[in-house]
Amino acid sequence: MTRKYVLLGVLYFVQGIPYGLQSGLLPVYFRTVGLSFTKISLAKVLYVPWILKVLWAPMVDQYFTKKTWLLLTMGGLVLACLACSLLTPEAHFLPVATILLLMNIFASTQDIAVDGLAIQLLGQDEVGYGNTIQVVAYKLGSLLAGGGLLAFLQHLGWGTLFVYLAVIYTVAILYTWGSDLRLRLKYPSLGSCAKDRTLNPWLILQEVLHVPDTPWTAGFVLIYKLGEQGSVSMFPLFLLDRAFSPQKLGFWNGIVAMLFSISGSSLGGHLMSKQRHSFPLLKALLVLRFCSLIFQTLLMAVYKDQVSIFEAAAVLSICIQHLVGGLITTLTFSIMMHCTQKAKESIQATHYSFLATLEVLGKLVFSAIVGTLVDWLDFVPAFCVCLGLSCASIVYTLQAAPAQR
Repeated sequence: MTRKYVLLGVLYFVQGIPYGLQSGLLPVYFRTVGLSFTKISLAKVLYVPWILKVLWAPMVDQYFTKKTWLLLTMGGLVLACLACSLLTPEAHFLPVATILLLMNIFASTQDIAVDGLAIQLLGQDEVGYGNTIQVVAYKLGSLLAGGGLLAFLQHLGWGTLFVYLAVIYTVAILYTWGSDLRLRLKYPSLGSCAKDRTLNPWLILQEVLHVPDTPWTAGFVLIYKLGEQGSVSMFPLFLLDRAFSPQKLGFWNGIVAMLFSISGSSLGGHLMSKQRHSFPLLKALLVLRFCSLIFQTLLMAVYKDQVSIFEAAAVLSICIQHLVGGLITTLTFSIMMHCTQKAKESIQATHYSFLATLEVLGKLVFSAIVGTLVDWLDFVPAFCVCLGLSCASIVYTLQAAPAQR
């Protein structure tokens, strides 16, 4: 069991690196060189492979082994990091953007394989702890590549940073290569018998949607992060425009806040293992998140530059937001995995990728346009929109949830 958890932890850790790099480091870097909020938000288009990954998920389900896919994708990430180390965003913006897009393609494909691996390895009583490892390890990878690298970017330099990332991926490849995965596969060699394979998207979608509780779960994961994601994307940039230095922001928003998020995720997995039904807790947390967004919006309305009490309140709001967000994320991912385990083995990775794609889509679409809302309306009115969207998930959970039917 320990080796199982360690393997999943390593794989989810390296999987979180591209996200942390592009969500934590690049927005602050782009803002320091004068890009508008609209352009920074539109850079989220680099995440599009995470939305499209469901299109190639059936190939990962039906061809080769999960281990083969993991080795191929992490090998691609090593090459991408080495290529990026030879360029700089200032002089080679489009080539760097292309490489970052390739990194997301490799990482999203790795995600399909890792999720399929986790679904097959974890028993019903292990899902809570397994998803804690998933979320925490992913966030640690994001923490390393986002807040950690932002804090030390001026000392390391762009090229050295990506060489270090390539070394990390190489170590992960060696560990995965030496691991005995021992999956309970019905189809031991290629993952699916030839007669059962199909890449027909309509037939695959029908199979996925017929899995019990899938429609409700799909709707929830699509909307549950909308309001929170707008705040997470824009509040740090609000502080940056209010005399927070990139180094201070990297420490408080990139490192300390992520530690609170990890604490929330760990607590969420523990609570999942202690109670039979998670939906009452989920509803309470959604309401608490809504209250924290109200506090953050009011703070923005009265914020005064370089006043200690306002800076302390801003840091407190970020920490609360990430703590509650971590709790909600772990509970949501556990609900997703419980739903996927009801699917037949030959479509499990595809089914989970379908739900995960909707989860990313809900976050990406709003985070891509929230910068335009800020440029158009200013911060406080834009955050009022976030509050309205945050209510949607609360209203949705008042409907009959899967565990309560």
